[in-house]
Amino acid sequence: MRAIALMMTMLGLAACSTDPHLMNISSGRSSPDEFAILPTKPLQMPTDLAALPAPTPGGSNVTDPTPQADAVAALGGNPGQLSAQGVGVADGALISYASRLGRDAAIRQTTAQEDVEWRSRHSRRLLEVLARTNVYYRAYEPMTLDSWAEAERWRPTGVLLPSAPPPGGRDAATGAPLPARKYQEDRLAD
Repeated sequence: MRAIALMMTMLGLAACSTDPHLMNISSGRSSPDEFAILPTKPLQMPTDLAALPAPTPGGSNVTDPTPQADAVAALGGNPGQLSAQGVGVADGALISYASRLGRDAAIRQTTAQEDVEWRSRHSRRLLEVLARTNVYYRAYEPMTLDSWAEAERWRPTGVLLPSAPPPGGRDAATGAPLPARKYQEDRLAD
């Protein structure tokens, strides 16, 4: 009896987690993480030690990998442009038009706080915690755009739409368009 009570207490405490993470990408294995080891650039002795940058705690190191800068350089671009701050000349008109009604400087913090509140209201359920399932898609399903319904809504207006997979059938119960994958699965089952 004590073992059952102890088990129920542990399950109850596990369900009361305040962790708002919805994605469960851990596989439960204890093998090494392949991405924990990063290749670094080879160490080289500079010709002039005074040319080395001043050390910055938490900053970058000359041996740190820079894949984006390396790719830009390999394609003939200027890697120095990656660290350029501010708005480019070509985007000035777009930025001024988008901010014509004002803008919120703290929009990232605001949306992050709203997202934490949303995730706390749509957190994992007890069986989802026990089964270690991914509930990201269930939690954000009300915000998901139904691309098939949008295509059907815009098609009669004559707006050119990007190419889409062949339309799946329609759900017999609701009449809503089925995604092509579900339509193909249903046809294979017949």
